[in-house]
Amino acid sequence: MSSINPTPRDYNKARVLDVVLSHAPLTRNGLIELTGLSKATVSRAVEELRSDGFVVDGGVDAVVGRGRPSTYLDVPETAGHVVGVSFGAVTTGVLVTDLRGREVGHVIVPTVEHHDVPAAGRWLVDLIAQAGASARGPLRQVVAALPAHVRDGAEVFRPADPMRIFSGRDLHRTVEELIGAPVTFDSDANASLLQVLMDDESVHDAALFSLSSTLNFATCRNKELARGRTPAFGDIGSLSSGFGDRTLNGLLSTAGLVKFAREHGLDIERVEDLWPAPQDHRARAEMVEAFTTAVTTAVSIVAVTLDPESVYFVGRLGPLVDEVLPEVRERLGQTLPDGPRVTTVSQVLGLSVARGAVHACLGMTHDRLRDTLLKARSQGPRQGQAAPAF
Repeated sequence: MSSINPTPRDYNKARVLDVVLSHAPLTRNGLIELTGLSKATVSRAVEELRSDGFVVDGGVDAVVGRGRPSTYLDVPETAGHVVGVSFGAVTTGVLVTDLRGREVGHVIVPTVEHHDVPAAGRWLVDLIAQAGASARGPLRQVVAALPAHVRDGAEVFRPADPMRIFSGRDLHRTVEELIGAPVTFDSDANASLLQVLMDDESVHDAALFSLSSTLNFATCRNKELARGRTPAFGDIGSLSSGFGDRTLNGLLSTAGLVKFAREHGLDIERVEDLWPAPQDHRARAEMVEAFTTAVTTAVSIVAVTLDPESVYFVGRLGPLVDEVLPEVRERLGQTLPDGPRVTTVSQVLGLSVARGAVHACLGMTHDRLRDTLLKARSQGPRQGQAAPAF
């Protein structure tokens, strides 16, 4: 069987597929405008994609005045689904959507403490099955976000203390074998930043700090997430906070801040116990001063090295960031008068990070489907034969 290169017709079909997956529901006129292809070319590609199972007719576009209404083109639920997982030290959320990003189902549960990686993998896969019980079509991609550094989408480094058992590749290998679909791991900070980019299309260059069980960091340039070649990339938590001998992770993580607060006389069990504490409490004032210094230091580091337009803070320490932001902005204004915008982002615990993971899933799936469509031509026995469905 000879190899046949993709034809212009194949590339046109791939272009139409890209736009339908990204912008559906849309009319044929909208599809023509977004692809820049002729009406005949778009019509031919649509009919082929309809045969492949990736396009169906949706609703009807109402027309004012004379003219024929346009039928919307849509992506059927049977084309497949994806899964975003927020696997946190405290809460785990699983979100399942179809290839257009429409929710199929979700679950949010307390994270079970596991001492065995295979058991944890089975637990995650059971949650995915529960959330996707009504999903139709093949499972195309799973992205799981963890409070950790991740290399090559599979290897976990320096996770939050309660999740040390998951260091390495064993959890990824277990989940992928059980699920029978592509699985990618990523940091919770990367997933959170993806969600920010989806919610605000005006953001191009940004940095984000995830302040939860551990401190995680993400950054993007021209909307593309930055990923280092080694696990050291993004390990900003190991740097000095500017307050005594504390590192940034020692003050900008829940575990580190609780330890600091206890050492300074605050009798607390959880970091949330800090919110109702009296504002004039001396020990709390010391904790707030240390935290403010750490936040200011963290922003200063990324401002002078990465020059982002905006710096975001998310995670369980968000309420405390909101409290100290006015002071942080004042301090930054004295040293960085033209520095980035600094703000917090509210999140739904267990779900917002999963949404960001879903966005990553959809991007990977769209790229894979496009590549599969083009590779299908090289598997055909002769020029002119239609590429097989995928």
